[in-house]
Amino acid sequence: MDLVTVRTVRMPSHRADLSLAAGERPLAGGTWLFSEEQPDLTGLVDLTTLGWPDVEYSDDTLTIAATCTIASLLRLAPDPGWRAWPLVDRCANALLASFKVWNSATVGGNVAVGLPAGAMTALLVTLDATAVVWTADGGERRVPVSELVLGVRTLDLGDGDVIRAFEVPRRALTATTGYRRVSLSPHGRSGALVTARWSTDGFVLVVTAATPRPLVLRFGTVPSAETLDAALAGYDDWYDDPHGSPDWRRAVSTRFAHELRDEAAIDTDSVAGGAA
Repeated sequence: MDLVTVRTVRMPSHRADLSLAAGERPLAGGTWLFSEEQPDLTGLVDLTTLGWPDVEYSDDTLTIAATCTIASLLRLAPDPGWRAWPLVDRCANALLASFKVWNSATVGGNVAVGLPAGAMTALLVTLDATAVVWTADGGERRVPVSELVLGVRTLDLGDGDVIRAFEVPRRALTATTGYRRVSLSPHGRSGALVTARWSTDGFVLVVTAATPRPLVLRFGTVPSAETLDAALAGYDDWYDDPHGSPDWRRAVSTRFAHELRDEAAIDTDSVAGGAA
């Protein structure tokens, strides 16, 4: 869609050039920004000209730039010990976007839109990622991605704040992950996306698409079915839109949660048996 109200497009080369004026918004892939009218938008600030590396490595962290495209993330060759990596491909395909969209859409953009069906949000929350946020006053803060998305199209970002990157701990990448997804039609938006991660550190279950913001349940070990039921029963904020009713979303999410719990229980039992 043409953004007919835009009057300026800036291409910063340094952080000092990044300060957003009234009416300006950051631009990365633009797959959402150009998808509908933006009547209050008067200027774009192209983040891609800042030259952030798609990924950076340290001993204990994988850092993914907010401007890293989904295609670039999929092309990344993971370390042999990253058992969680298949979740990247699964979440990318949950977007139901063509490879053309993958070449433009960015990881940061998918999270920043704050939609319940943000599959990159699901991925990063499941991997315990932290968002690095450049604040408007020139500072920097870190927010767990699980706490960054506060609701539908609502994020813990102040005016002028920009997501710089996502830090993924290597311990999460070495864990095993699971994935379940459903929609009301074969090529429809996700009605429920349930992911999980388990290792000797415990079991983490994440529900997105069915909820306004990520629902994260953490357990020290793989929980019993009764414990999982009790944890899910304590949650009552299921999303309601044309892609699914709250009752349906609760039902399918609960079923998926138990399937992943069972999968993790079998996996951890087999590991324990092998160790014995």
